[in-house]
Amino acid sequence: MGNSYAGQLKSARFEEALHNSIEASLRSSTGDPQPIFTQLYLEPEPYPGNLDDVKPKADLNGGELAGHDLLNGHSSNEPEDDDDDSDGSSPPLPYLQTPAPDGCCTLDGFCQAGKDLRLVSIATEPIEVPTGFELVGAKSPSAPEHILVCAVDRRFLPDENGKNALLGFSGNCVGCGEKGFRYFTEFSNHINLKLSTQPKKQKHLKYYLMKNSQGALCKGPLICWKDCKARQFSSSASTSKPSSSSSLSGKENGGASGNSSSPFSLSDSPPNRSAQASTVFFGQDLSRDCSFLKPLASTPGNKTLPIVPTALRVNAPTNGLGVDGRPPLLSPSQVSLGPPSQGYRTVELGDSPGSSAMNSGPPKKRHRSWHPSALVPVPPTAVPVPAIRPIVCSPGSVLGVPSPQPPVPGVVQPQPVTVGETVIVPDNLLNISGVRPVILIGHGTLPYFYGNVGDVVVSPLLVSCYKNSQLTEKTLETLGLSSSQLLNVETMILLTLQYLARLGSEQIPLREELEQIVLKAMLSCPGGPAVSPAQLPWLARLEASVSGGHVQVVVTHNTLGEGISESLRSLSEGPPHQQCLPTYVLIICASKISGNEFCVLVLGKYQARALAEGMLTTNEFLKEISYELITGKVSVLASHFKTTSLGDNLDKQLVRYQRRRKGQVIQPYQGDVTDHIHSQEAASMSPHTDRAELINKVFQIFPAQLCVARSLLSQVCAIADSGTQNLDLGRFCKVDFLILVPPSHVLVHQTAQRIRQSGVLVDLGIEDASVAHQKSDKYVVRLDADIHAKMEAFMRKVKQNPYTLFVLIHDNSHVDLTSALSGSVCHGELQGLADRVVNCQEVLGALNLLVLQVSCFPYTLQTHQSRISVHNEVHWPSRESLQGEQSPHDLAYFGLSDYSSSLQWGVASPILRCDDAFEKMVQTLLQRHPHLHSMVIRSYLLIQQYTEAMMALTSSPSLRDHITPETLAMVEDLINAPSREGSQGQGHMLLVRVPSLQLAMLAKERLEDVRDKLGLQLCFAVLLGSPASELTLSRHFTSRLKAWRGCEQEDWVPRTYEDLEGLSCIVILTGKDPLGETFPRSLKYSDLRLIDSSYLTRTALEQEVGLACTYVSSGVFQDPKKGLTARGSDAEKATTTNDGDELERPHSNGSAATRTSGSLAENGVSSSDLMDQKPSTSSCPPEGGVASDVGALTQGFKQECDSFASQMASNPAKAPNAPPSFYSGSSSSSLSPSSSSTQRPSQSTQSGRAPKPVRVAPRTAIMSRAAYNLLSGDSGSQLHSYSLLPHADVSWNSPLRPPISETLLREEQSLYYRRWTVARQHHADYGAPPDPHPRRLLLSGPPQVGKTGAYLQFLRILFRMLIRLLEVDVYDEEDVEDEEAADAAAPANSQWPDIEEVRQLPFDLYPRDFKFRKASPVYSDGMARATKDIKQEAGYQKRKRETRSIRLSRFAAHNAFHHCEQCHQYCEPGPASQLSECTLHTFTFCSSMLGEEVQLQFVIPKAKEQHFVFSQQGSHLESMRLPLVSLKAPDLIKSPIFTPTTGRQEHGLLNIYHAMEGVSHLHVLVVKQFEMALYRKYWPNHILLVLPAMFNNSGVGAARFMIKELSYHNLELERNRLEEQGVKRQDVWPFIVMMDDSCVLWNAQQPADASASEGGSTLTNVSLKAVLQHMESAPKVSLYAMCGTRKWSSGLARRPGGQPFSRAHLHDFILLNVDLTQNVQYDLNRYSCEEVDFNLRVNSSGLLLCRFNCFSLMKKHIPVGGNQDFVVKPKLMVRSSALWPRGRSRSSRLHVGSSSRQDMENPAPISPSQYVCAPDSEQTLLDAPAQFLLEKFLQSCSHRLFPKAVQNRNNPVLSVDSYLNISPEIAVCYINSRPHSTNLNHQGLVFSGLLLYLCDSFVVSGLLKKFRFLKGATLCVICQDRSSLRQTIVRLELEDEWQFRLRDEFQTANCSEDRPLYFLTGRHV
Repeated sequence: MGNSYAGQLKSARFEEALHNSIEASLRSSTGDPQPIFTQLYLEPEPYPGNLDDVKPKADLNGGELAGHDLLNGHSSNEPEDDDDDSDGSSPPLPYLQTPAPDGCCTLDGFCQAGKDLRLVSIATEPIEVPTGFELVGAKSPSAPEHILVCAVDRRFLPDENGKNALLGFSGNCVGCGEKGFRYFTEFSNHINLKLSTQPKKQKHLKYYLMKNSQGALCKGPLICWKDCKARQFSSSASTSKPSSSSSLSGKENGGASGNSSSPFSLSDSPPNRSAQASTVFFGQDLSRDCSFLKPLASTPGNKTLPIVPTALRVNAPTNGLGVDGRPPLLSPSQVSLGPPSQGYRTVELGDSPGSSAMNSGPPKKRHRSWHPSALVPVPPTAVPVPAIRPIVCSPGSVLGVPSPQPPVPGVVQPQPVTVGETVIVPDNLLNISGVRPVILIGHGTLPYFYGNVGDVVVSPLLVSCYKNSQLTEKTLETLGLSSSQLLNVETMILLTLQYLARLGSEQIPLREELEQIVLKAMLSCPGGPAVSPAQLPWLARLEASVSGGHVQVVVTHNTLGEGISESLRSLSEGPPHQQCLPTYVLIICASKISGNEFCVLVLGKYQARALAEGMLTTNEFLKEISYELITGKVSVLASHFKTTSLGDNLDKQLVRYQRRRKGQVIQPYQGDVTDHIHSQEAASMSPHTDRAELINKVFQIFPAQLCVARSLLSQVCAIADSGTQNLDLGRFCKVDFLILVPPSHVLVHQTAQRIRQSGVLVDLGIEDASVAHQKSDKYVVRLDADIHAKMEAFMRKVKQNPYTLFVLIHDNSHVDLTSALSGSVCHGELQGLADRVVNCQEVLGALNLLVLQVSCFPYTLQTHQSRISVHNEVHWPSRESLQGEQSPHDLAYFGLSDYSSSLQWGVASPILRCDDAFEKMVQTLLQRHPHLHSMVIRSYLLIQQYTEAMMALTSSPSLRDHITPETLAMVEDLINAPSREGSQGQGHMLLVRVPSLQLAMLAKERLEDVRDKLGLQLCFAVLLGSPASELTLSRHFTSRLKAWRGCEQEDWVPRTYEDLEGLSCIVILTGKDPLGETFPRSLKYSDLRLIDSSYLTRTALEQEVGLACTYVSSGVFQDPKKGLTARGSDAEKATTTNDGDELERPHSNGSAATRTSGSLAENGVSSSDLMDQKPSTSSCPPEGGVASDVGALTQGFKQECDSFASQMASNPAKAPNAPPSFYSGSSSSSLSPSSSSTQRPSQSTQSGRAPKPVRVAPRTAIMSRAAYNLLSGDSGSQLHSYSLLPHADVSWNSPLRPPISETLLREEQSLYYRRWTVARQHHADYGAPPDPHPRRLLLSGPPQVGKTGAYLQFLRILFRMLIRLLEVDVYDEEDVEDEEAADAAAPANSQWPDIEEVRQLPFDLYPRDFKFRKASPVYSDGMARATKDIKQEAGYQKRKRETRSIRLSRFAAHNAFHHCEQCHQYCEPGPASQLSECTLHTFTFCSSMLGEEVQLQFVIPKAKEQHFVFSQQGSHLESMRLPLVSLKAPDLIKSPIFTPTTGRQEHGLLNIYHAMEGVSHLHVLVVKQFEMALYRKYWPNHILLVLPAMFNNSGVGAARFMIKELSYHNLELERNRLEEQGVKRQDVWPFIVMMDDSCVLWNAQQPADASASEGGSTLTNVSLKAVLQHMESAPKVSLYAMCGTRKWSSGLARRPGGQPFSRAHLHDFILLNVDLTQNVQYDLNRYSCEEVDFNLRVNSSGLLLCRFNCFSLMKKHIPVGGNQDFVVKPKLMVRSSALWPRGRSRSSRLHVGSSSRQDMENPAPISPSQYVCAPDSEQTLLDAPAQFLLEKFLQSCSHRLFPKAVQNRNNPVLSVDSYLNISPEIAVCYINSRPHSTNLNHQGLVFSGLLLYLCDSFVVSGLLKKFRFLKGATLCVICQDRSSLRQTIVRLELEDEWQFRLRDEFQTANCSEDRPLYFLTGRHV
């Protein structure tokens, strides 16, 4: 029964057994008491140590007791089992729980009264505990994460020694308070424990509950049932193999187990039982007598179960799943194509062994439904097996599988067994037949098995293919099917037969393949062919007949068991050589009662073994191998390989040869294998190295990496811009990171090396350049036992630095995605760590932390439950998309698909090969050793092949014929390559992949031993590449590597595989998975012959082949045949003398002198793009000049790659062919030159030799047949690897799905897997929240492509972007300076302007700001002595506006994206505030200029109402408060600030909180009516002044006009109001500030110290508050009409201090005196130059403008919004035929009139000359304001109006009362017509034209007659309409001096309702 009973009765437990018996009889429906003695514990003796000693005891007790108990209908009740229902030998039988009464609560964690019992919920609530009771914690299997609180009488609990507990139970419910439960069964029902086994207090009452220091209830010590401490100690001593009893991996733990997984924990399974189970079952013959298949108990909960490593578990990675991805529940009596009935559950991959396999003995739990009611005598060992339960057992092993599904009501009870439903498995079946048959479950009821069940495997591999009735309507619709197209059982049987018949002899059935066949059948023949049950048998036989005997059909009429029995019997009858077995037997049961049922018996030796082994997870088969090695099962095989293929004793031969050498060894290089020298001499030899040939490391960023980095950055920006507040990039000023890598030492060093070489730590400013080298290791962390401390430190940093953006990079994130709950120690590795780290609450909740998961096989992250949004995935660009960025000589990536397609190249020596000779040898050995795992056999054979190849090449040439040509060619290349001419002793690396650590160690020891005995110890190294250990290399090999690198460091040792570049070596790579390490360029062969049918998921298979992927010359793709034939002289020199000549690939990198990969220019970086680089002589870190980012791939890359000249590599500009070789880049590598490259520092060091570029060929991968077939995809119907299940941790969520295509892009693959796969229960994403995490990204790219370089570059440009967010581009433009003004001496008092001195200063009429470069210059006295000649000026006008990036200071103005703690209340709405909290007020006043009443609307937030005066009723807005001139306060800003703004609600710098230093101020935004809602949304706390709707299309002139009009009217209202309070009118503050929405920073300029040699000055940032306060406090400030500042430019600081004050044009930021300027208005019609026009009018009115030159203003370049030009397009209107434009047919005109959508979207540009037309003409009219059209026409076409004025500064155009821009080539002389105005002295000035624009009554004919004009000068008179135009001509008597023609009248091209402007031109007579 699985226990070694000593036969001694333990009297101490007699009372308990008696009590249990009495209780059972009382509760039993029959009166039969159960036998007492069968319930007693019979304590096992300690394990005797000899397996043979166990057997008799097991036989004795197993057989007799089992039979006795079963026939008596009673189960033996073992109290020992109370602790553990996962007894190693028998799973519990289903327990029938009484259903809860109707209306009761059945929620987990609540009692039936609905009260919460969970500790987490009631820990702090007061609980009443009666005297004598204890609070204890119960565990419910259905809620394993919770502890339920119960009150239990302490008399029924044990003392600290586990003794003295009364039998029975007494307890109370602490939830509802119900008392007096006398039976634990009753109590467990009440608290909803939902048990599937007999309730026992010992099993479910787990912990005492204590109060902690805060008084809260918490988990205390374990309740010590039955002396658990003592037993724990004895357990660890009793096991012979501790690893066998260690706890399970996630896969074996069956899901999210809440139990402790440590082998030494007090978990639910007592360790001594585990150990005992695993040791007892190692007996070789136990299974025949005492292992049977038993019904599966419906056991909820997850227990830590004993592991028996030997067991072959029968679950395939893809099977047993229902439509929803969870295993369907099937009864033992039926497996149908219909909906599943309740009962048993299929095994999912990842279920743990322990509860359902071959167990000895009858059920050991009491069960009142187990009655002796069999109709026939039942054989004493027959136990039913559930129909769809995958079960397997190898001899001497017992394995069970738990079932973590929720309990199902109405669990099926064991039924009476009839003879036809039992199958006796014959003894010695495996030994006799050499095959362990696999039963593939089909449709129907499987029989019960008994006897030698270990020799049969039951697999659910294909079962899901037969479940298409479970397809949902939605899935059917997706597939293009309807429910009527579903196939019946008969059709399914025929399809299965067809499929099996066409499978090749080396192929195994694949679920995905059959599913595609079923799908095609459904699509091609709806409804399927009608096959009646009667026709089925002969049709099936007909199908089978075409298979040539491979497939046979057996038809039975009662049960499937008959057919299985018959097949097994015939299999065991004779020796294998006498019978020719079919590969598959399809058994059909044509029953009239239950319809057709079927299953498949797999008898093919290769197929049966492959299917059985393929059902094990990687962890399990590695354990299996481990077990076979530890227990000595391999000894037969080992002894076979002690002799050579010729029959000689291998060791003796080697010793003989060793003696013959007499201490001499084969010369390592510059010689032949026949050259021997003394070992000491050989060890002291060092290779000759040319300085030019040194291997140098160069780190580069290539176009693909830069492209990916930018994609990642744009994705981060998209998250920030999504408006969900998940990421606020504006608050971060720093970037920090941590990289998590799988537990591999080499990978840690490799990633740290990348960090060092990239210079990213220095670029991010997180480390100083001096220490960055040493600190790089700190940023890479292995996911091992130390991770928690390091992550805690990292998360502390994240919390302490809220303004740093942290990036947690999870590299190779597909490697371990076990959930933390089901993780454990497995095969020496901790599992579930990644989940604990990456998915912990702290990481998920940190708002300043991004998680970037990087993977080359991201499929396991792309399930239906993925935590990563599909929009947050960034995929590596394809070769095609990068084609433009690569030259044909460049290196291109050679990946998995290229390996597959290379098979079509038709070359003699393919790069993807299958070693057929090796496969034949393997098949022979597999048949001889059916008990051993095939990988063990393959490994031993591989070791022998390499051993004999070395011997054949040195001591025993006769062995050549017994070695496969592949092996011989590789070993020969390994030994001979270093001695080839020009190689400098450098050779190749040979990578051998051996997943099992024990086998890898065996291989290393064996190969090293043989190598040394053959004298080859200095020719090549043998290294063990284990993730768990560092690389170890002999000293002489290390010194060789140092010589090739020119490394002077004494203590340098290789730490990464790349450091082995050039070294001849065999690397035996071990470990469950390859972890992403990068291999050097010298890797030539990847030996994957051990990777076979155990690797049947896409990730598992492709990651192995991914080891060979790398960068190759792109010519390889274009001309494959040529690319892989001879490579020049090297290929000719490659001499081979064996049968494998044709297999030897040309030595593409056989010579170090020519091992190059194209120049830097070819690698996407032209030499002209590179900055000067320092030659690097050594690459040994840290002193070696490790080159960093070459960076400047194009000019555009320079800003992104900022680790520049100081870190550059040797100068490629001098050596255009100097080739950096790549870091072949894994998922954690960069696409960059490797430590292996042969980089030449410069041409000069090469003694004039030109380097000879050699094409880099792909590596050769040698595969097993199974893997080769899947990768080639061309062997008959075989699927390609991309069609397989993507990963073992996921499952398909539907039996059928559309086929996946090889051509799918990675983005499309992601969508496919997200739709069709779900995470398994032990997967980290299994319980993921429904919404993906917003701050998580996925970078996926093929293996070894350069993802590390890409994400390091991403960090760099992310940092640059954050800095750019803290920087702004400001205009940096020099004014056109007036030389006279610059030369003037500064007055003595430079702080304040003196009013008299300012009056003496001349006003500079010339608008010198660069923004007016396209405006007409204003004529002044000095115009003739212009500073620049006109031609130069033309260039000046065309120049693009220059900007400079400036770091924002604390006084900056900000846009809507800025958020910080200080100003959030200023610009963001409070949590409760609504838009309704702003009040809308109308303010009405009469404008004299407009001649009508104006209604303005104010939107005033509640908080700003104190700035306004309201009527006493509080509703009417009366005025805006103004302070008094005399008022003084340190924080007082007197002037209201008005900012006109349009189109910049997000980007306008409207947050001036910091600019004002947080002091109170009045800021009003002036907006157009149609934009009011947008500005309210973004600036809810700002006052808005809304312009009337009539100004919606107006320019900025209208806004300025309204601000000034309103301000003057308000000044009068305030004067009236304050006058009533006794204040003088002139005491009211008359100034306002008018400021643009792009003013960002203000500077103060102080002259430099007198000691400074140059007379420059210093600029310091000051606040807007400081500038305003300074200007407001100027003496006699109210006498100035306008004050302002100059514009900043970078040249200001270099200039000597000029005049501190000047009279000049003021714009952008002005302090305006609305009182003095009452009579001067802004032109409200204007779109441009309104400020120049206004300034000229103010100045000519005799008012003072003062510019404070000590202040300068920085204006930000904002590319959006503002007063941008209208898009001028035709007016869309239906017009009469008289008005059709010329030249168009009526239909085409109508097309325009009806506005075709396309024309609207893409209007043809209209030239400015078309903006005007003759009145009443037929020209197309335009949809734009008339004033705008006029201004644009004058700006562009004035040379036609004023031909005499073009580039004629001496004869300007006279403009009266207005300044219009009439092109920069024409100068304008401004004259004010008002009396008493100050005008330019025009005596002697002759004008070339006259411009009269909307002139008023002040312009009279007498005024115009004062001016002189050139002959032929031209006139332009502009008026509002035609009549006023004619009146003006008459009034001004213009016809006296000017000649007019009728055709010289024009209008703007507007329709009449748009009120066009009219103008008339004439010539001076």
